[in-house]
Amino acid sequence: MEHIVTVQDAVTAFEPWLEPTAAELDAIEVEMPVIAADVDLLDAHIVTLDRTPTELDIRRIRRARNRALAARRELSNRAATETTVPGGAA
Repeated sequence: MEHIVTVQDAVTAFEPWLEPTAAELDAIEVEMPVIAADVDLLDAHIVTLDRTPTELDIRRIRRARNRALAARRELSNRAATETTVPGGAA
């Protein structure tokens, strides 16, 4: 007869030390526009999986792709401006 034993990771999955830190939550908050834009793009693609895309679907995908690219550009530009050293060349 085998004994049923709980898995340690499942038991301790909700320990406080496994929660995200404030820095990790801040990083997620900064990346939230990119995440939301990617979700919209994925939704636009999912709609067309089981049928031929209509002109409206193609426009929706194109607009969602442009929003995702714009969100990524904004995040990249923000990261570039935050890492530059004030006072001239490095």
